[in-house]
Amino acid sequence: MIKKIAFLFVGWMGMASMLYAQDLARLEQHRVHLPNGWALTPAGTSLPLGDLPLNIAVSSTRRYAAVTNNGQSTQTIQLIDVQRDRQLDQVVIPKSWCGIAFSADEKYLYASGGNDNWILRYAIRNNKLTVTDTIKLGVPWPEGAVSPAGIALDDSRGLLYVVTKEDNSLYVVDLRSHRILHKLSLSGEGYTCLLSPDKSALYVSVWGGKKVMLYNTRTNVFSDSIAVGDHPNDLCLSGDGRYLYVSNANDNSVSVIDTRSRKVLETLNAALYPTRLSGSTSNGVALSDDGKTLYIANADNNCLAVFDVSRPGASVSRGFIPTGWYPTCVRVIGKKLYVANGKGFSSFPNPQGPNPTDKKEKVIAHEGDSAQPKAVQYIGGGLLMGSLSIIPLPTEKQLAVYSQAVYHNTPYNQKEESEASGAPGNPVPRRVGDPSPIKHVFYVIKENRTYDQVLGDMKEGNGDTSLVLFGERITPNQHAIARQFVLLDNFYVEGEVSADGHNWSMGAYATDFMEKNWPTSYGRRGKGASGPTALNKEYIWDQASRSGVSFRTYGEFASGKNVRIPVLKGHYVRHYPAFNLHIADTTRYRIWEKDFDSLVAAHALPQLMTVYFPNDHTEGVKAGRPTPFAHVADNDLAIGMFLEHISKSPVWKESVVFVLEDDAQNGPDHVDAHRSPAYIAGGYVKRHFVDHTLYSTSSIIRTIELILGMPPMTQYDAAATPMWRSFAAHVDTTDFNSLPANVDLKETSPGGTPLARMSADLDFSREDVIPDQIMNNITWKAVKGQDAVMPMPVRAAFVRPVKDTDDDDDD
Repeated sequence: MIKKIAFLFVGWMGMASMLYAQDLARLEQHRVHLPNGWALTPAGTSLPLGDLPLNIAVSSTRRYAAVTNNGQSTQTIQLIDVQRDRQLDQVVIPKSWCGIAFSADEKYLYASGGNDNWILRYAIRNNKLTVTDTIKLGVPWPEGAVSPAGIALDDSRGLLYVVTKEDNSLYVVDLRSHRILHKLSLSGEGYTCLLSPDKSALYVSVWGGKKVMLYNTRTNVFSDSIAVGDHPNDLCLSGDGRYLYVSNANDNSVSVIDTRSRKVLETLNAALYPTRLSGSTSNGVALSDDGKTLYIANADNNCLAVFDVSRPGASVSRGFIPTGWYPTCVRVIGKKLYVANGKGFSSFPNPQGPNPTDKKEKVIAHEGDSAQPKAVQYIGGGLLMGSLSIIPLPTEKQLAVYSQAVYHNTPYNQKEESEASGAPGNPVPRRVGDPSPIKHVFYVIKENRTYDQVLGDMKEGNGDTSLVLFGERITPNQHAIARQFVLLDNFYVEGEVSADGHNWSMGAYATDFMEKNWPTSYGRRGKGASGPTALNKEYIWDQASRSGVSFRTYGEFASGKNVRIPVLKGHYVRHYPAFNLHIADTTRYRIWEKDFDSLVAAHALPQLMTVYFPNDHTEGVKAGRPTPFAHVADNDLAIGMFLEHISKSPVWKESVVFVLEDDAQNGPDHVDAHRSPAYIAGGYVKRHFVDHTLYSTSSIIRTIELILGMPPMTQYDAAATPMWRSFAAHVDTTDFNSLPANVDLKETSPGGTPLARMSADLDFSREDVIPDQIMNNITWKAVKGQDAVMPMPVRAAFVRPVKDTDDDDDD
């Protein structure tokens, strides 16, 4: 098997830069900066799509294309006129996920109905979609667990093939009688399926199985299984059916299979540099009409990789094309590329917050409108709307320009893996493995707050006081930490919600399985992302184990008998609670304190300790439960006591404490919906300092790795800016004294109020189980008053790559 690397050496790119600088400049003058430090310069023109588009189907004569939008908010199917590149129709579908296909005669469109566990058939009449039939595979969720995903049609035999991602099966259905003819196990979650040109074989990508299974449509059995990369997604075939291309999202790769020998002929590395690190997320593939060029959608690199595949087994990288944010699918129609961008073209502020107004407004725009959310500014659904990039097939010269733009958009490069930005003598080393005077890292995870919600009242930073919900009176300790140590007013979380947020917080990445499935559960449409396939390849504890760094976790990924990843066995406190809002964070603190003191006394304190304090999540105003103020104040006091105890311990001089929210979904922010409070404290942390540098979740992870001598885990922590500007070359051992709560921590919400009635049936047993729009509306009104009016939204792309703070390392 040959591995081809899609790394472009810069010689010919330099020539293109000289000849086509004006074109490149024109493309980049509209660059959009994302809050994770990456950037976009989308090529071509575009059409607005809905929430999280995952798949594009093309009709037989290429008259139509159809897109399925599968996000948390309103789910839709869009019908597009390919000749004129305009939307013909858009219909709401209650539940959907990925699968979509036209009938050969273009009279019908079939779409997977998600956890309703059926397939919907739409008639196409006068360029409009109308549901005319349903094909049931099982009873709807929550009683049924099927979850149809990819589909394929054999019109000549009247057969429908469906792969599923909950009961992990292939269904073969008679289209006339709707009878399920065959059901076969896939031994892993199914993603999609594709018929061979002669319809004798069906290829199935087994998402959770690292393989493609071959189903013989004549004998109705699986005749073979071919091992491919990790998380196989989209499939495409050469015109003669000889070569099958399989995108492997967790491996940054595409497997090229010779269908005659049923062997992998070569593996194409679609990353921008030759790297083992996850982070390209190659999840879509499409061939040019002549079969000579392969286009690969790299979701997390925000681009297409382009390969010359005219000589299978000796394919060559040709370059890259910039797209929108998180491209999930690519299709070639004639001389144009169509790319579904899962998160659109930018990130947005949400000063109106995820708090729905009383006035009901449509979330999805009509044709010709902006396609941005109208009322609900919830980061998990409705704020990041998808887009369709329409890009003419580029010439070699244009591709050279596009490739440069992609590299300019990408903060990651291989040099960053071993040597990061920094300053001589700083406690955060620049090179992996160089010594640091800091020996113990305490990493604290909290739940869901934005910067403006908590720190918007600090005049030293870029805050909006009108959006403050839990200001200094409620969070005196967090304000004191930010004031006495470092205020970070340009920090952004990379997760949208808790489901992916904890993966980002501990692994600097969230898999395609996680990103594409959490909207299902958050939209109350099904189970969503869970199980082994949802987990990252590795987390910070895996890296610590490999690097000989001792570690221990408290409630994060392990509690009681529940250990989510093997590396944590024997490295956690069993009786430290996981998410449970009936247990105070101050109680959690005391459990940690007792364990910490025993470890210090035994000279056995680990180098890395991860600690979970989740109660700033709150429980709305559920009658008899702590008020939002009481919950947040309890969390704040626990943080203050935690830092005070470390600061008065023997290890303070050589310790650092990082505190962040796993996501920022539960509140408004005037800069960006990802902006969140984060805190740093320790002997080598600067005092009374404001750091305006753009940092992300991965910046904290990268800083921890450099301090403890560990290499990065993914392209994201490798590319992240380390937080060295917040550190001083000389130690200051002044301790921290916690401040008492200003509110009654035992104060509970009364019953009988409108907000209490709204909160009564909400489920707080796990993170983010309840509808967030409802939860946040309750919280806003509980703090601001029942009749409080939200400020009007601001429609602005994130274009704030704030200039780095002065490099002076003085205290």
